This record gives sequence, structure tokens and C-alpha cells, in this order.
Amino acid sequence: MSNNQTTLYTMPGTCSLAANIAVAWIDAPVAVENLAYGDHKKDAYLAINPKGKVPAVRFPDGDVLTELSAILAWLGAEHGGENYARDSKLGRREAEALSYMTTEVHGAYGPHFAAQKFARSESAQQEVKQATYGTLRGHYERLEENLSASGGDWYLGQKSFADAFLYVLVRWLDQTPLSLDDYPALAAHRSRMEADDGVKAALARQDMEPMASA
Repeated sequence: MSNNQTTLYTMPGTCSLAANIAVAWIDAPVAVENLAYGDHKKDAYLAINPKGKVPAVRFPDGDVLTELSAILAWLGAEHGGENYARDSKLGRREAEALSYMTTEVHGAYGPHFAAQKFARSESAQQEVKQATYGTLRGHYERLEENLSASGGDWYLGQKSFADAFLYVLVRWLDQTPLSLDDYPALAAHRSRMEADDGVKAALARQDMEPMASA
């Protein structure tokens, strides 16, 4: 694994796509190394991030930054210029939006992705999943309302890293019993994102396809 440049580690299907998109949007001098699924649990990567999760950013001096919200904050502060300044009104609102998305919404997906961690029997796991989908429905209704209230184009009224992670969350919705048809603003946002050159570049780097052609 490369260590002579700043490197973002990603893996298909994960939230690391948001950081990958952010790199593309601000043209940050960051290499993207896409791991094959399972490589995040192998010794080579665990030596970089013992948590065994993506994303992670490794700097030339060997320092490593983990956690998506922290990586997005660093990207904005280091390479984003005025548009991503943390002390701007947009920067504060972006930090708030990303905190909600990465903790509450992303966190609510735990029982969906790994129900066995929350219940032992198959029937109990199904009960946990059904409760999870109810929680997620509430989150997506809020995301839909917030996006619509901001004008429908961008989550905060103008393009920000919040849109990069929102795109990830809307992709994940298709893996649940919830229907994107119930969230027209989110559906339009996904289409808008998939027409974006930076999103296209990030998907290609991460061996992923737009949902429309998946």
C-alpha cells in the first residue's frame, strides 16, 4: 500500500464513497486506493487502521485519520477553500448535517447490515430488522423534508459535502424494504448526483455503478 503520498482508502459499497466524491469535487491532491472487499480485515490494512474500517486517510508521515466526518472536515479545511470554511455559515450547517447523517442515520443501519449482532434467533433478527426499518423511515422522511425545504436541489441550498453523504444514504435505501418512490426529492437528488462528473469519477475509482444502471 502506497505510503509516499496522502492516500484515501475506500471499498465498494461503503460510506467511503462520500469522501471519494469530496476529493473529486475539490480536486484535492489525495490518491484513492480502493480495497477489495475483505482486504479491510487483512494485516496490511489493519496496520494502517486497526479498526478495520474505511474510509481512512494516511499521510506521508505515517499519521492516519479515520471516521468519515473527520475526514470530510479535514478535506474541507485543508483543500476546500472559502466554500468549505468551518467557521462560515455553510460550514457550520454542513457540520451539523453530517453529524446527523453519520451518527443517527448511518448508525440506524447497524441491525440491517448485521442483525446477528443484535439478536440470536432468526425470528428475533427479523423483529430487530423491522424495527430498524421503522426508524429508517422516520430518518428518510426528515431528510426528504429538509431537502425540499432547502429548494430540492442541494441539501443545504447549495452544493456541499452533505450531498455526498446523502447520496450514499439514498443508495443504501434500495437495500431495504423502503421505496425511493416515497421520497421524490431524494430520488431527484440521486439523479442529479449521478449526472455530476465528480460523482462519476468517484464511482469509477471505487468500482461502483450509478444506481440507474446497476
